Amino acid sequence: MQDDSGRAEADHGDAGRSDAAEPGGAPLHGLKVVEVATLFAGPLAATYLADFGADVVKVEHPQHPDGSRRHGVSKDGIGLWWKTIGRNKRTVTADLHTDGGRRVLLALLADADVLVENFRPGTLERWGLGPDVLWRHNPRLVVCRVTTFGQTGPYAHRPGFGSLAEAMSGFAGANGEPDGPPLLPPFALADGIAALAAAFATMVALTERDRTGRGDVVDLSILEPILMMMGPQITAWDQLGLIQPRSGNRSVNNAPRNVYESADHVFLAVSSSATSVAERVLTLVGREDLVHRSWFATGAGRAEHVDEIDAAVGDWIGRRTAAEVVSAFDAVSASVAPVYTVDGLVADPQVRHRGTVVDVPDPDFRHVAMQNVLFRLQHAAGSIRWTGRAHGADTDDVLADVGFTAEDIAALRAEGAV
Repeated sequence: MQDDSGRAEADHGDAGRSDAAEPGGAPLHGLKVVEVATLFAGPLAATYLADFGADVVKVEHPQHPDGSRRHGVSKDGIGLWWKTIGRNKRTVTADLHTDGGRRVLLALLADADVLVENFRPGTLERWGLGPDVLWRHNPRLVVCRVTTFGQTGPYAHRPGFGSLAEAMSGFAGANGEPDGPPLLPPFALADGIAALAAAFATMVALTERDRTGRGDVVDLSILEPILMMMGPQITAWDQLGLIQPRSGNRSVNNAPRNVYESADHVFLAVSSSATSVAERVLTLVGREDLVHRSWFATGAGRAEHVDEIDAAVGDWIGRRTAAEVVSAFDAVSASVAPVYTVDGLVADPQVRHRGTVVDVPDPDFRHVAMQNVLFRLQHAAGSIRWTGRAHGADTDDVLADVGFTAEDIAALRAEGAV
């Protein structure tokens, strides 16, 4: 169901629930994941697994919680990003610098399927917790290691964040206006792409583990997934010596592809990667004559004549309201969409219909809105069962599950291990 804002309630929206919203009906029910990662790729990869039923136990330092709890905007001193990235996880504290903390981690991993970590390469080994040691306790464990530069190479030891990957991959160099500087994205783009890759890589490793009975290591560099998203830039440079220039909202491969302002001052994005769509757009705006030019038949040809095309499309859109433009484009099956800020997004009828935004019960704020699970399955589904929990909220329960007595836990607390 949806409330007046159009958001689906998390426990009842068909788009994001498992059978009766119970984890037992979810595809990854029975998968145990231990996460010792921070900011952001590793934790977000674990979130994706948790959304589809994995039991994710997030381990944080007792005095230094995951920075995503404090990253970005907050309300009443509580970080709002954490509510999403920490959802569906049980939270435990353990100081892996201590013998007691390492004992806790080994106990958690004894029956786990996956460890997600993003320490600088060599850190786990220095603590006596490298994969070879972990496999002696659990030979079926998959160790997913997410770092900026990977586990090997001359940069492996360097600290880093996704911004470095966005810079090195060519993204920043190709992003921006032609006469302006390179632009980094205003959000954690490389981390987000790496999180998807890490979740996929983990499932590949688990499939191989189930075939062979042997665990494995996923060595994922944050640089490499965003590099793949840059398309054929490497091959184009290798074969043609081409380096992709900055082109603003325009595409170097096609036209029309830009953002245009309507008469009522709404920006609209138009894209026409297929020649048939470009034909429909130019016919709609009254420039069918351009469609019959020899250069119009290819995206590259249209990109070379982008000024003429943009002038025609921009003038036509600029003389109509956004609603009139969208309706006309829809009538001829041409692609257009408004440039939203988040308030427009959550009110959009397609977003509302899909249940893309859900309201989730929350102990701090009663309800919080967040994005639903990423995709739908016909016969099973993911669900958001709870928002990001307080630091160490589940320590006692989780440690009891793996054999620690109340006295054991009290002793660990006394020594600062949890």
